[in-house]
Amino acid sequence: MPGAKPGLFTGILSIVNPGEEVLVPDPAFPIYRSVVEFIGAVAVSIPLKEEKNFRMDPEDVRRKVTAKTKMLILNSPHNPCGSALLKSDIEALAEIARDNNLWVMSDEVYSKIIYEGSHHSIASEPGMKERTILIDGFSKTYAMTGWRLGYAIGPAQVIAHMVKLQINYASCAAAFTQMAAIEALRGPQDSTRKMVEEFDRRRKTVVPGLNSIKGMSCVMPDGAFYVFPNVKRLGMNSRDIMMKILNEGYVATLHGEAFGPAGAGYLRLSYATSMENIKEGLSRIKQIVEEL
Repeated sequence: MPGAKPGLFTGILSIVNPGEEVLVPDPAFPIYRSVVEFIGAVAVSIPLKEEKNFRMDPEDVRRKVTAKTKMLILNSPHNPCGSALLKSDIEALAEIARDNNLWVMSDEVYSKIIYEGSHHSIASEPGMKERTILIDGFSKTYAMTGWRLGYAIGPAQVIAHMVKLQINYASCAAAFTQMAAIEALRGPQDSTRKMVEEFDRRRKTVVPGLNSIKGMSCVMPDGAFYVFPNVKRLGMNSRDIMMKILNEGYVATLHGEAFGPAGAGYLRLSYATSMENIKEGLSRIKQIVEEL
């Protein structure tokens, strides 16, 4: 499909009915909640807690399941927090899905950008291949952002419905991006490994840099290329802090509430930029924040 987003959209649309509930991580990529609400379903927040390194807590999920719950959405490694689910988390979440006959939408677009441990897909758990739609794409692993190419893997009957929707709204993904993806998959994977090594070097610069700023604190992300620093001690809401850093320091961040209510008091920063830009950005943020 033309990007991973259409997979999220067509997958949710193929399974979830109006009035049914979908368990959504909070904070999270905004399209999850947007699509659920667009089709008239109910998005039920599962808060991701800083003290748990922003990993989804299976017990929180279990408490939110009701007779109306149809789907659980996972994203690991996670946008915006950079967290990654452990094998034990995945096993517990799979058990909840099986016990309650839930579908799982697993967004694994950052699966190759992981620094601590290994990536674990819920689709590989016993009995989960039949109830999981796995979403991935080429933008992150192969630096093909803007090429708009993603894919979904799932049970044949669900994929058939997703194909009908895809044909009617977008026809197909562009041929030249598909040819590029074949080359990316068949070619050497060294460039991806080197990219992840460079991201690792950058995260080990940006996290200590943020923690050195008075009033800010930041946990070390396990994957993706985002950090999610806590700015609650600065005495301003995160949206105002974002605008102050942008207008006075010319550094672009995102306020945490853009990703859900539980993101209040946090900022999201991307370190998918040069080390020179990271150091300059940290210097500007430090100067502005410590003058508050």
